[in-house]
Order: sequence, then structure tokens, then C-alpha cells
Amino acid sequence: MLTAVRAVRRSLTHFRSLSTSAMASGYQQANVVILPSHLANDFQTFCRSNPAPLPLLYRSQSGESSCPPLARDADIRRDISQYCVFEAGRLVKTVSSLQSYSTEPRAASEQQAAEHGQWSHMVCFYLGCSFGFEGRLKKAGVPVRNVEQGRNVSMYRTSVPCVSVGVFRCPLVVTMRPVPAGMLNEAVQITHLNPLAHGAPIHIGDPALLGIQDLSRPDYGDQVELQPGDVPVFWACGVTAIEAILSSKPSLAFSHSPGCMFMTDIPDSCPSPITPPADPAAPPAAADPDPELTPLCFPVSHNPLFYSLASQRAVGRIRRLETIIGEDPGERGIRALFVQDELLRSCLALSHSSSVAITTGFPTHYMHSPPDETDGPPGAIAMATMLLALGKQVTMITDRRAVEMNQAIIEEAVSTGVLKTAIPLVTFENTSPDSALHFLCHHGDPSKPRYDHLVAIERSGRAADGNYYNMRGINIKHLVDPIDDLFIAAMDIPGINTTGVGDGGNELGMGKLKEKVKNLMPKGGLIACDVAADYAITAGVSNWGGYAVACGLYLLHTCPPHRRYLRKGLGPEPTTSPAQLQDWAANLPSVDKEESVLSTLVRFGIRSGKTGHLAMEVDGLTFHPTHSDIITRLLQATLGPAP
Repeated sequence: MLTAVRAVRRSLTHFRSLSTSAMASGYQQANVVILPSHLANDFQTFCRSNPAPLPLLYRSQSGESSCPPLARDADIRRDISQYCVFEAGRLVKTVSSLQSYSTEPRAASEQQAAEHGQWSHMVCFYLGCSFGFEGRLKKAGVPVRNVEQGRNVSMYRTSVPCVSVGVFRCPLVVTMRPVPAGMLNEAVQITHLNPLAHGAPIHIGDPALLGIQDLSRPDYGDQVELQPGDVPVFWACGVTAIEAILSSKPSLAFSHSPGCMFMTDIPDSCPSPITPPADPAAPPAAADPDPELTPLCFPVSHNPLFYSLASQRAVGRIRRLETIIGEDPGERGIRALFVQDELLRSCLALSHSSSVAITTGFPTHYMHSPPDETDGPPGAIAMATMLLALGKQVTMITDRRAVEMNQAIIEEAVSTGVLKTAIPLVTFENTSPDSALHFLCHHGDPSKPRYDHLVAIERSGRAADGNYYNMRGINIKHLVDPIDDLFIAAMDIPGINTTGVGDGGNELGMGKLKEKVKNLMPKGGLIACDVAADYAITAGVSNWGGYAVACGLYLLHTCPPHRRYLRKGLGPEPTTSPAQLQDWAANLPSVDKEESVLSTLVRFGIRSGKTGHLAMEVDGLTFHPTHSDIITRLLQATLGPAP
């Protein structure tokens, strides 16, 4: 069927320069780049180094105009409706055929032959195209707006650099298709199964996060309009190869004109690329995708709008972590505050973060010195340990009264090997209306935040009357610095997410659940924190929430769909080395490490929250067997075999 279509295209001039977006439904389409042979090996490596934008279907032999594994009776010099001709990195013209470049003038060398247009010294690269998944989107009921609107797809040059190889260095180019928010999972899962057509999206949400300032002005293609309820979804695009031509400046090169693709005979259900160039005639290799690696889409931020991806396997395990920490052996009624996937979404946001500030400290024992409890610091250190292992910057924010104590706790954690390195410790004073803004952002500029995530774990939170209460309803405001103001200010600063971890409803960040706290928790009307976080993680003991965050981050960073999304499909497909996995696993919480941290706190005079005992317990629950058992089960859910 496609052989006939190609034959008709060759003979009918009115087909020239038409977009192929809605053509050949059910088949893969291909971007085409034709380069001098002396650049071919580097370009092939460039494709392998950037697999999402440049999924390599086939590399031809020098001078080969057919491509047997992709299409029968093809002639690449005539089978595209419009070609671009580049000289010295400049687009000089578009043509409807490359036949005139098949003449063979004499040349002294292979490079000179290619430079003078000898087809026998040109190499064709066929790269996957996102038009190859549009048919399956339509079958699933996902609207394809560019087809609906009769337009070429929108393509944008981003500020994201590809991995460079030799002379090939350029920005990533993406296509944008609007997708209704309620159908994002369908769009992600359908395209994930078609790596030949760029696979799953590499970004969902605000285009500015890719350096795209105006969706109405695409760099290639046509403007495609979003409908009410649509979310902009971005896939890596093969037009990245044209940017590579522009930057590398070969004396002569050709490509398809954006939107005018080569139509192959490969069904759009074919899941694996062809292996070039060892066996150019090899058929596409079949694959049996692991259903547990199917990605799911979750909203992470509304300011700016941003979604992330994680596999069904990782999501299932993180939900298991959430169930474990939701247990309530202390019978405090915390289950009533539970909201599913707050842990998951917080972990996704933290995974995308680069600089995290953590605060803890609940001075519930106002009659003792120090007044703090043993819940909070162990969970904070567990999160910091994993964040540091993943290459994040971490800062601890504490009360002025507790600087010396927390400095000693951090130093002890380093000396015992719990922490790899010391964490900067800072305080916050609200001395002016702009104090919080200047603390959070360089020079008080909201576009230049110092941190992209604030985490409060078992941190005393401000109630509606401006006071701070322990669970007994005692006002402890005189012992608490106004760190809440940072969370309030962060609500209006794009790009800063916040997490609160609590076990009673009076902790910083639990304001997100304040109506539940008021109605369902003892003294809730008085003690409920009024300051919300983007994510409110509830746990039977707050430390458990910190342990679960560390485990969730490990699961995400060993999740192939999430790791691909983090790097926007650029760089070679990561194969995590055993040494890397061992290092990440070594930075998970463990019974030994958490027992060590707790013993340090007790030695410094820090007491159990519920009982006030100076003993190896947290919230009235002894470390053995209660806390040690929870830690063991969290590790089993993270590292053990799938349930």
C-alpha cells in the first residue's frame, strides 16, 4: 500500500510540500538527514547519545538511495514531498527532488567528492518521527489537535542542550501537542510503547521550563491552539537533526522539510529500532515491553504547571511505603488525615529539585532544656542523606536557640558515617516585610530562588490565632522562630514546592489538612496548623515519613521511565552500575543508622514526645521493636522482590 503512495507522490506535483501528519495511519514515518560520509560515524554516535530526539531506524551505505529494512521499492531522492538543501550550515533552498545531486563529477578525495555533491559519498540517516504515534492516539480517543486543525505540528527549539559528539552540538527540538488533562495517562502510555516515534513525552506543562517563551511562535511547523482543559505536552523531535546540521556546518547536507516525512512500511506497533549498520537488511527486532514499566502521569506543581512520570512498579512500591507509615500504633487517630499519593507527589517534586531546605524541631517539652523531642531530626537526616547521595544541595533551617545543638547533631552524624558530609545550618529572622523573599531568593528576585523545595518534618506550625501549640494545647510560641513565613512566601514564588510531614495536625505544612484536623483530632480547633504545604505527608510517627521519602527517592532514581523523563531523553540509555546502586542503597535509612541517630539525641538530652522520657523511644514507642520493625518493612518494600 505505501509503495503505491510513494509512487503517486513522485508523479503528482500537487502532493509536494504537504505535511504527512495525517497520512499513512498505522505506519511509522521518518525524519531523514543526508550527510557526507566523513561525518557519518560521528552523527551515528550523536544519535545513540540522544535517543529520544534521534531514534535511529536505519543508516544507509554510502550512496545508497533505498532502505530495504524500512520500505520496499523506495528511492530517498524522490520519496519526500519537500527537501531542505544546506550549504555550510545555511538553508539555501527547498526542492522537490534530489535527483539533480546524483551526478558524479570527479574529485580527489572522498570528502571532496561529498562536498561536490557526489551522491555516492553521501550517507542517509532515517530517524523516528512522532507522526508515527498519532494514529494510535486517535484510536484511543486522544484528540490530535494539529490534525483536527489541519495544521503541521508545532516544533520549538529549546534551551536544553543535546549531548555533543564531534562537530554535532545543538539544542533539543520538541513537538507540542495539546492533550486534555484527563487523558494525559493515555497519551503517555500509548507513546511510551513506540520508541521508534520518540517514545513517551519528555516534558508536560509550562513551556518556559524548556526555555520556550511563546507557544504562538513555533520555530518550525504551525501554531496549534490549545482548547479549554488542554495541557501542553512535549515530545522530543527529529528536527533536532536539522539543528545539528546548522551548527556543524557541513559544506553540503540535505534533510526532509519539517513536517514532510518519509513514509515507511513499518507498523506503528513495532516497538524496537533496527540495529545499524552491522546488518542493514535486518528486520525490526520484536520486544515484549514490561507492563510494570508502563509510565503513569502525576501533577507535581501548578505554579508553574508541571507533571512528572513514574512507572507502575515504582508507584506501587511508593504507595506501599505510604501504607506502612500510615499505621498508628500510638492510636493518635492519624489515619483520619491520610490523603493518597501525597508521599508520591512530594518524592516526584524532590526528584526534580536541585536545592532543598529542610526544617525540623518541635519544642513540646517547654519545661526542659532542650525542649525538643526525638521525633523530627532522625527523619530530617534520613532525607538529607538520600538527597545528598542523589547530588542535591541540602540546607538545614533551625531556630536560633537550637543552632549549637543541631550543629552537634550534624557533626555526630558525619562522624558516625550516617551523613556523608556536613550540611549547612542556617536560621531565619523576620525583620522586614521582605525578609522571607530575600531569604528564599537571590537579591529578593522571585525568578532566582535559592531553593526549589522546602521540607518541614515534625516542625511546630503556626495556628490560626498566630500561636504555636503542642498536642496538649500549650502555647510554645516563645520557643519557635517564624520559619512558617518561608512556606507562606513560597506560595507566591514560582518554582518552589513545599512539603510538610506530620503526625498530629499541628505541624508546619499540615494546614493543607486543617479542616480535617479541626474536626477529627483532639483539640483540633485550637492546635491545627494554619500554614499549608503543597504536599502533606501524614505518618504514625513523623520520622517514618522522612524514612519513606528517602526510600521513595531511591525508587524513582531506579525507575527507567522517571530517569528518562529527568534527563529529557538525552544521553545514552542509563545502565545503573552495581556500584551506583550499592551507594544509593547504602544511603537508605537502616535500623543501625536510625538507632545511632536516636542514641545521639538521647545523649544530648532530647526526650520522647508523648512521654517526656529520656530513653530510646519516639512518641512513647520504643525503638525496638516498633521503630526498628517499621524501618525493616520500609526497606523490604523498597529493595525486596515485587509483591
